[in-house]
Amino acid sequence: MAEFWIKPNPADTRLTRRVTGLDEHGNRIETSVPTERPLTLFLNGQEIVTMMTIGDYPDYLALGYLINQNMIDADEPIAAIDYDEATESVVVRTQRKTDFEEKLRKKTLTSGCAQGTAFGDLMEKFETVKLDAEAVIKTSWIYALAKTINTTPSLYLEAGAIHGCVLCEADRPLVYMEDVGRHNAIDKIAGYMARHRVSAAGKLFYTTGRLTSEMVIKTVQMGIPILISRSGCTAWGVELAKAAKLTLIGRAKGKRFIAFAGEDRIRYDADPKQAFEEDSRHSRKSSRADDAA
Repeated sequence: MAEFWIKPNPADTRLTRRVTGLDEHGNRIETSVPTERPLTLFLNGQEIVTMMTIGDYPDYLALGYLINQNMIDADEPIAAIDYDEATESVVVRTQRKTDFEEKLRKKTLTSGCAQGTAFGDLMEKFETVKLDAEAVIKTSWIYALAKTINTTPSLYLEAGAIHGCVLCEADRPLVYMEDVGRHNAIDKIAGYMARHRVSAAGKLFYTTGRLTSEMVIKTVQMGIPILISRSGCTAWGVELAKAAKLTLIGRAKGKRFIAFAGEDRIRYDADPKQAFEEDSRHSRKSSRADDAA
């Protein structure tokens, strides 16, 4: 199977902008930064939320958001997804009538970058999911994924200030999405999986962002049993992972990682001394900086 069904396109001029500033020596410089624009999501005739996003794949983002908020099912028939760039809006149309007025009153802000939104009954599906107990993760896969993903041209390497999520199978990255918030990136993948009927069987997630409660909940709801991050985790993220029997691996950089939950799925088949060490160009934030961000 080929790597990367979808991967970042740093050459897309819509996704970054050149800005000027002064460096530590007082010299004027020009650099690239990611774009950030609003996207208002409608489900049939009802306005659901306005998200801040870089603007790529609005159809996958909208669909994945609704799935991960338990507003629609991943296998629900979709009549249409209409994106209007002029009004910065996207409408998901289902074959059945929907009404989420009560649900919308219970929304809360998450801890994610760019202020993601979650709803009060988000845990309903989480508590019923049974993850694949036979799934495994080999340490050789962790090292291979870290090398491939973090040396692939991306918006992060071009402009920074962005998060990435990658759907993987064994040591192969398949769908690589980026956005200003990691919750957006994972929602894009959920939307892609639903739109293209991609099964969660045999899949794992790799992310550059912190392993917060929201990231754990969404991964579990999507039926993916293994979640790996370059960054650290929150205490509640670890507690939820253990409750759901999710394998949670954080601070995965080069030859290093820490398994916080689901350690029984790990197969130690590689010598860490032989693992790829990132050079300064491909190195992202340090663990301490990630945990504090």
